[in-house]
Amino acid sequence: MEQNQINTDGQTTSGTHLSCWTATAQPLSFEKLTSDIKTQVAIIGAGISGLTVAYCLAKAGKQVVVIEDGLIGSGETGRTTAHIVNALDDLYSEIESLFGEEKARYAAESHTAAIDLVEKIVTEENIDCDFKRVNGYLFLHPSDEKKSLDEELDATHKVGIATEMVYSVPGIPSESGPSLRYPNQAQFHPLKYLNGLAEAFVRLGGKIYTQTRADKVEEGLVEANGFKVEAEQIVVATNTPFNDWATMHTKQAPYRTYVIVAKVPKDAIEPALWWDTGDQNSVWPTMPYNYVRTQPFDDQYDLLIHGGADHKTGQANKEEEVEEERYQRLETWLRERFPQAQEIVYRWSGQVMEPVDDMGYIGKNPGDENIYIVTGDSGNGMTHGTLAGILITDLITGKQNPWAELYDPSRITVTLQTTKTYIEEQYTTLKQFVDYLLPSDVEKLTDIKPGEAAIVGKLKKVAVYRDEAGAFNAYSAVCPHMGCVVQWNNDEKSFDCPCHGSRFSCKGELMNGPANSNLEEVKVPEQ
Repeated sequence: MEQNQINTDGQTTSGTHLSCWTATAQPLSFEKLTSDIKTQVAIIGAGISGLTVAYCLAKAGKQVVVIEDGLIGSGETGRTTAHIVNALDDLYSEIESLFGEEKARYAAESHTAAIDLVEKIVTEENIDCDFKRVNGYLFLHPSDEKKSLDEELDATHKVGIATEMVYSVPGIPSESGPSLRYPNQAQFHPLKYLNGLAEAFVRLGGKIYTQTRADKVEEGLVEANGFKVEAEQIVVATNTPFNDWATMHTKQAPYRTYVIVAKVPKDAIEPALWWDTGDQNSVWPTMPYNYVRTQPFDDQYDLLIHGGADHKTGQANKEEEVEEERYQRLETWLRERFPQAQEIVYRWSGQVMEPVDDMGYIGKNPGDENIYIVTGDSGNGMTHGTLAGILITDLITGKQNPWAELYDPSRITVTLQTTKTYIEEQYTTLKQFVDYLLPSDVEKLTDIKPGEAAIVGKLKKVAVYRDEAGAFNAYSAVCPHMGCVVQWNNDEKSFDCPCHGSRFSCKGELMNGPANSNLEEVKVPEQ
């Protein structure tokens, strides 16, 4: 089995496992920032959000600079499964109940426009990224009832999506129930797309600096790699905003989602997107669901990509199922429904930000005048990041956009459902401070196996990693963002914060915000 394709350089992707995207396309790199510069717009993050905003602003005539702490697509875009859909992670029936029919229509309109924009960019810039229009099929999770599909059929028709109820699940014969068909969805190879988008942006006069970490953001200024970037507007497109200490992190929660990829004989499965309605009995308010798609691979095989088994970051133990075991759950599900699946060739996990009221956040950072953020994309990162290019360009150039209020980061949506979700998420966050009182993960350091780690100590918590040679490395286990105790993720070999999703490598190096500094290196505790 080839299922452990490992990230060896620490720059390609934000995890130990390579995705099928990062393993089959070389991420682009550009020069590092080595001097102070000035620009009209500075964008932090070279994933789909940052690069699409950069491209659209450059097309509008703006002078734009992008800075990225890794390489192109080394964040969560390179760890997605890349469904390009206007069928949203949270159903339109729920979105309508939260925001009303007009804004639900804006949600459909904006994500449909995003699919169209991806297709337009692929065509105009001649990007070879396996872009393909396909059908999408929503079917019932065993814990759900047909009423959910009936309500969604009605809600999608109201917002202008031409869904159709079909009394099977095309492509999955073992699923005997009905499904909802969404026409004109799409898929692509996200890293090939980003590489092409980056090259197109540079041809338009844009500038990209990779391996350049932004350490500080304030009005008119970004500090990165010890240098200053002066800018009239700043866009933070880093999955979760590290420039905001608290406000946005109470409005969304970080979740890890898992992916396995199996080989299947070439053309054995008609390309499509599939996803179920989610586990109605889940301990998580997001009700995690299974999602599947195909991808061309070589002359003999296609890939079958299956994701799911989500849990709140750093809290896998709530379900008494460690990270590594979740891949087996996915494989069992996949083989029951797709007998064509052969060996598992890739596996990885990614991080998803789940907003309390279902819709993402695109617009001015609360309290700032010229700093914009893109975050909270839930399970719709490809379209959310793309429509951010349209919306933020309109906001910066002063063009009216009817979507602005729906995605406004300053909005507060107060309903019984959002209040319940908010309380549940904040409770599980605050509960993590009890970790200071918990005993050490191990009785003695020698109980830690080479290549693994543990959180040790009583009130002073220390994260101890034992490298493959057997040497111990120690860091403060306190996340520098808001002081939660990090947890060891043995699957991705990272220390994950269970409060707001900051992640650090086994060497204590920052991999994901909202923290903006490494774990502090400390003395190895006495054994």
